[in-house]
Parts: sequence; C-alpha cells; structure tokens
Amino acid sequence: MTDSAALPQSTQPDVASLHWLALMLTPAMGPIRGHRVVRRFGGVERVFNASLTELEAAALPAAAAQSIALGKSFSRAEEEFMKARDVGAEIISFEDARYPARLKEIYDPPLLLYVRGNADVLAEPGLGVVGTRHPTPYGMGMAERLSNDLACRGLVIVSGMARGVDTHAHRGALNGKGKTVAVWGTGIDVPYPRDNRRIAEAIVAAGGTLVSEFPVGTFAAPQNFPIRNRIISGLSLGVLVVEAGEYSGTRITARCALEQGRDIFAVPGNVTNRNSWGPNTLIKQGAKLTATWEDVWEEFPADIKLHLEASWRVESPEPAEASLFADSKLSPHEKRIYALLKPDEATQLDVIIEKLEGEISSSEIFSALFELELAGKIKPLPGKNYVKTF
Repeated sequence: MTDSAALPQSTQPDVASLHWLALMLTPAMGPIRGHRVVRRFGGVERVFNASLTELEAAALPAAAAQSIALGKSFSRAEEEFMKARDVGAEIISFEDARYPARLKEIYDPPLLLYVRGNADVLAEPGLGVVGTRHPTPYGMGMAERLSNDLACRGLVIVSGMARGVDTHAHRGALNGKGKTVAVWGTGIDVPYPRDNRRIAEAIVAAGGTLVSEFPVGTFAAPQNFPIRNRIISGLSLGVLVVEAGEYSGTRITARCALEQGRDIFAVPGNVTNRNSWGPNTLIKQGAKLTATWEDVWEEFPADIKLHLEASWRVESPEPAEASLFADSKLSPHEKRIYALLKPDEATQLDVIIEKLEGEISSSEIFSALFELELAGKIKPLPGKNYVKTF
C-alpha cells in the first residue's frame, strides 16, 4: 500500500478521507457493500490493513479484494484526490463531521461526496424540488415561484440542475437570494447540461453547493441520474413534485423520498396535460397538495420552523426579481403589454399585436418586449410566445 505521507504536505488529505476514497474507487464496491465491509472490519482503515484471505472471507468479489490487498485502490485514491483538488472540489467522507446527518439516515448513503461551494449548506434544512425536463409555462412558473418564496425564508432548495423544472427551481432560489444545492449525476467537473454552466457558477457564487458522488471526469451516463436521485431526497426534509409524466424519472425521486420517510408535496395540474399525471397521482396517494409556500411550511416540525424563522429577514410581498428597474419606471407601452401577459399561460406574439392594434405599433411592441425581457419581467418561449414571470 502507498503511504499517504508521500503526498506533498500542502495537498495531503486526512488518512480517513483517503481510505474512504480508496474504498469508493474499488471495483464492484457500491455504497451498500462498502458500508457493510467497513462494519465487518470495525473501521475503514482496518479494511485496508486486512490480508487478501481476510478480504475474500468477507465475501468481497475477487477484483475488489485484490485491488485493496495489492494497494491499487489506495493508489487510485491518491490520484483522484489530486484531480479533485485541481478542479476546486473537496472530498467529504462518510466519517467527516461535515457529512450531512440527514443523508446518513438513508439505506445506501454515498461513501463520500465531492463538493464545490459552501459545504455547510448541506446541513441546513432543505426541500427537494423535482419535475419534468419539459415543463409547461405553468410548471416553470410554479417551480420558480415556490422555490423563490421558500428560499427567501431560509429553506435550501435541492435539485438536480437538469433542464426544465430543476433549472427553474435553482433559478427561483437564486432570485430569492437564498441558497440552493445542485446534485449532479456526473463528475463535479462536468456540468450537465452544458448550457447550465452559468447557473452552476451562480449557485457557488451565491453561497450554495454543487454535489456529486461520482469520480472526477465522470460523463453523463443515463444510469447515473436515477442513482443520484436518492441524494436529492436524502438531503431534504421533503420533496416537491411540480410536473412529471407517467414514466418520468421524477417518480424515482418520489419513491426514494417515501422509502426514506420524507414528506411528499405535489403541485396539482390540469388533468388534460400529461405532465400532470405524476403530481396528481401523488396527491391521490396522500401527497400534500401544494399551491403556496405556506402549504410546505406548515408540514415542517416546530424546531425546524423556529430555526429558520430566527434568521428571517423582512421580505417584500413579491419575490425578488433580477430586474434592472422598478415597476414604477416601466414605460406606458411596457405596462400595457405586461398587463396582457399571464404567468401560467403563454401568449403568442401575433395575439399581442392583434390586441394592441391601433394603440401601439409593431416596432414599439418589439422594443417593449425586449425591455421587459431584459428586466426579468417576462420570459420568451419557443414559437414567439411570452409568459409573465412571478
């Protein structure tokens, strides 16, 4: 086995973390088997001091036993630690005091976490917000509005940074000046989707956290995303489902939450929309119907509410927006167009022009729409459609 003292002192990890990292990198060593072998030997370091015979007697696969006994796992761990350091990530092992207590409660907690950002956020009360990658304007608005309102009140918003509902949940938390955690199904250095790279950086800059259990450089393999869903629910007090189809991967997160004893919340949807199947079915099965932040808040234990309320700041009635100017400074044309739009239903450009015919010229409408979009008051959608942001 390689001696950890061989690492430069300035970059040397603690021995326990290095052993947990080595265990995670061992072939055929998932979280369940990893924790079981640690319990059997009475500690992670004892696993790496065991002989090949002892490891094989612990029912480890031959590849795993040989990798540990021959020091291959430990060598990989030293290399992996350097890779994590080089991409600005830290490694929080299962024995680390910063490892989230709630995550330890689940059946198969990760052996360790790669973290970028403020690791202390992982210990704060959080709510998982999940849903389809193809939400309706209503779904986008509700994900953003509820995440904004709850983040304003100190609750950490946990999601997976996928397209759709996840992205809008993170964005709502950021607009609410709150904290958010993105749990990735890739390596901590591989933002996915790539067009969410800016959101990832904004999360870290705002004091939030990026989390992954996968080694540095892990690409976006489809099987990794269902695996990471248990972490989203495991970090959270409950999970809010906004929109999800019958065969959506969101069902996996909801099932994980139920198995972990977490509360389930769901935003009701139009029964004729296929994205409403998931939340509406969950409501029928006992999930809490959620229309406002208060519906989530009232389900939390008293100690959690007291903890969060202690840090509340005075909030305005409307959630924070990334606006360049206040409503009072909108031009008459902008106010007129803004009043036509709805937050839960897209309005097509031709409809706007038709309704304002004789009042505002087409060029003035285009200019006003651009200014409203720049101010964060409206959001453009495919097909020259627009919705009002909350």
